[in-house]
Amino acid sequence: MNDIPSLSAPSGAPKSHASSHAPADRAGPAPLRRDARAADVVRRLEGRSIVLVGIMGSGKTSVGRRLAARLGLDFVDADAAIETAARMTIAEIFKRHGEVFFRDREHHVIARLLGEGQKVLATGGGAFMREDTRACIAERGLSIWLNADLDVLMRRVRKRSNRPLLHTEDPETTMKRLIAERYPVYALADLTVVSSDGPHDGVVETIMATLERSLPQTKQPHGATPSDGSPRISAPVRSGGSMHAQPTPALTRVPVELDPARRYDILIGPHLIEDAGAQIARLFPGAACAIVTDRNVAERHLPSLEAGLDMAGIRHTRCVVDPGESSKSFGVFAQVCDAIIEARMERRDLVVALGGGVIGDLAGFAAASVRRGMRFVQIPTTLLAQVDSSVGGKTGINSRHGKNLVGAFHQPSLVLADTGALATLPEREFRAGYAEVAKYGLIDDPTFFGWLEQNWRHVFGAGPELTRAIASSCAAKAAVVIRDETEQGDRALLNLGHTFGHALESLTHFDGTRLIHGEAVAIGIACAFRFSTRLGLCPPDECTRAIDHLQEVGLPTRIRQIPGWTDDADAMLQAMYQDKKVERGALTFILARGIGKSFIARNVPAEDVRAFLIDDLQS
Repeated sequence: MNDIPSLSAPSGAPKSHASSHAPADRAGPAPLRRDARAADVVRRLEGRSIVLVGIMGSGKTSVGRRLAARLGLDFVDADAAIETAARMTIAEIFKRHGEVFFRDREHHVIARLLGEGQKVLATGGGAFMREDTRACIAERGLSIWLNADLDVLMRRVRKRSNRPLLHTEDPETTMKRLIAERYPVYALADLTVVSSDGPHDGVVETIMATLERSLPQTKQPHGATPSDGSPRISAPVRSGGSMHAQPTPALTRVPVELDPARRYDILIGPHLIEDAGAQIARLFPGAACAIVTDRNVAERHLPSLEAGLDMAGIRHTRCVVDPGESSKSFGVFAQVCDAIIEARMERRDLVVALGGGVIGDLAGFAAASVRRGMRFVQIPTTLLAQVDSSVGGKTGINSRHGKNLVGAFHQPSLVLADTGALATLPEREFRAGYAEVAKYGLIDDPTFFGWLEQNWRHVFGAGPELTRAIASSCAAKAAVVIRDETEQGDRALLNLGHTFGHALESLTHFDGTRLIHGEAVAIGIACAFRFSTRLGLCPPDECTRAIDHLQEVGLPTRIRQIPGWTDDADAMLQAMYQDKKVERGALTFILARGIGKSFIARNVPAEDVRAFLIDDLQS
C-alpha cells in the first residue's frame, strides 16, 4: 500500500497536488469579525471545534461552510482534506485500497485536523462509527448530528456520483441499511439537529439556537453586552422538579423509517405534553382525539394535554382507567373500546395513550381493534415507556396464562417523549426504567454500555445525558424494528432478560408492590448472564461487570430479592413455557457471549434451565 501518499499531509497542502478528479480542499478563510451572538457562542465553546456528523447527503459540507462563516471560524471538509493529501478521490481510494484502509487513514486525518485549532469540521458518513474517532471528537470537539429523512437523503445523493457505498444495484435499499446501522451511533452525538429540505441557512439558524441553549455560560468580558440588546440564553436547568429553559430547548428527533405510509417520528424533549395539541394539529389536521390514561397520570398531566388540544381546536374525549398491570385485562380493554366508539371517533381520528407502558399497550391494542384500526399517538410518561414500550408497535393485554399473550402489532403515528414528565416519577419507577436503557448496551452496543457506566448518575440527575440516553435507546430500538417489525428474527434480541422477567411477573400475579416490570427485567438480565456463564458462553468477568452495574444503580439482580417469593424452579419453568418465544414446545432465550454480544438461543434444554434455577434460587 506504499503507492498512496500519507494522508497525514498538512491540510494546507497545495491544491495542485490533488488528482484531477479530486475537489480542492473546501476550507475557507474566516470572516474578519463576528457579531455579538456568534462571539458569545464561540466563547462558550471554549476552544472546541464543532464537528458535523451524519450520513451521506445530510448536508454536512453545505451547512458546515455556512456555519463556519456565521461563527467566523475556518471550515474544513475531512473528505476533501483526505482527497487533497492522497491525490485521488474517495471513490478511487475505496476501489484501490478498500474501506478498512480508508477508515484507518480517515481517523488519523480527523485527529490531526482537530489538533490544529478551533474550526467547523465536516466528517465523512462512516467516520463517527469508529469508537476511537468518536473518542477523539469528544475530547477536542462538540459533535452535532445532522439527522435527515430517507427521502431527503435520496434526493440529495442522486445528484452526485461520488458515493462509493451507494454504487449498488439498489441504492435506496443500501441507504436504508446504512440508516439502520448508523443512526443509533449518530444518536450518541452531543447534539442533534434535523436537516430537512429547504435553505441550508435555516439549518444553520437551528444549530445556532441549539448551541445557545445547550452550551454552558461563561463569564463575559467586563462591560460586554450583546450589540442587539437581546438577553443571554441559559442552558436548561432543573428547578423545583421541572425542566425550565428560555426559550424552549430544541427537540431531539429519532425517525422510525418504515414504509412511507407508516413512518413516524419520536420527539424527545421538555414541554411536549402541553405542546401535543400543536403537534397533532400540524400532522393530523381535522382529527379528533380519544385520550386513554390512568387516574394517577390524569391528575398530573391530563389538564396540560387537554388545554393544548383546546388551544389547537381539537375535539377530544377521555377514558380514565385504574393504574397498574391489572388494567391490561379483557374487561378494561372492552371498556376502552366502548368509550372510543361511544365518543363517535372515526377511523382517521386518533387514540392518544398518555401514561406508562400499561396504558400504551392497552390504548394501542384498542386503536388496532376499533373500526379495524385507528391511528394513535404515544405520549409515554415513564422512562421505561419512553425507551421501550412506546416504540415499535407492540400492543396487547395480559391473559391469566401470562403477560402480553393477546395483542397486535400496530405502529403509532407519533411518539412524544416529554422528559419533563419524568420529574414526577417515583425514584423506584425511574430506576426500573433504567433497566431497559442498560439493556440496549448489553444487547449489541458495548460503547453505549460503557458510556452508561460513566454517566448514569447524570442520567438519574436529569441532565443532558438523560435526553441522550433516551435518544440512543430509541434509535437502537428503531433500527431493530425497521429490520424486523413483527419479531420474526433479531427483534427477539430486545427481549434480553424478559423470558425470566415475565415468568417472575406472572408468578407474583403482576403485583406492583412486590415487583414492577423494569425490576423483573433487571433480575432477568442478571439471570440470563449467569445462565450464559454457567453454559460456558459468557466470560465470568463480563457477567460480573453487567450485574455490578445493575446493582450499582440500585436494581435487584436476584430472585430472592422479590418480597414474599416462595415459588420453586418447577413453577418458574412452567411459567416460562407461556413465553411468546416458545416454538413447538421448545424454550428460547436471549443469552450473551459478553457485554454487547447477545444472541438468540433456541431449543434450550429444559433440564439445563431447571438445574440453573435450582442453584440460582438458593444463591
